[in-house]
Amino acid sequence: MAYDEQETKRSRVVVETPNTRREVTRTERDYTPDRGGTSTATIAVVVILAIGVVVLLLVLVMNRQTNDNANLAAQQQPAQQAPVVVQQPAPQQQPPIIVQQPAAAPASQPPIIVNPPASGGSTAPAAAVPDDGSIQSEVDKRLQKDFAVAALDITVSVQNGKAMLVGTVKSDQLKKQIERAVSAVKGVKGVDNQLVVSAG
Repeated sequence: MAYDEQETKRSRVVVETPNTRREVTRTERDYTPDRGGTSTATIAVVVILAIGVVVLLLVLVMNRQTNDNANLAAQQQPAQQAPVVVQQPAPQQQPPIIVQQPAAAPASQPPIIVNPPASGGSTAPAAAVPDDGSIQSEVDKRLQKDFAVAALDITVSVQNGKAMLVGTVKSDQLKKQIERAVSAVKGVKGVDNQLVVSAG
């Protein structure tokens, strides 16, 4: 630790003894710690922080390497596929048709049996569920056909099959009529009727 000489005191003292007389000069100096230098405590704190940062970086690097190794091991394991079994409807008690895919490793899962729907011999695809755009289009067409509703400023928005009605109508009866018309459109799962009834 560095010290600054703060104050110097000089004093002259006369010492008399029976045989001699002499003059003695005394100098006193006060030393205080140097405020501009670095203290031992500051250096210790800096060293401890540096060690902490190095340890933290080592932990992060080791953790990343462990994750990379786990991901690499997961990618290198071959995916096991279960055999797929397709079973056709049997009108005359015929045994099911089994289609098996060759497995890379011994099969540990039971085969998957797929039963196609019995549709009386026809192979028509399932009815498609209308999307929000087609539902919106159909709702707009129905509301434009009704002259009492077409003149009103009503906004309909459809999201995930749910229709939201916003606007102003003249009666509660008209509000319910519009809600029923929108509910009747194929694909509408629900109606959020926000229409406001105004007396004017």
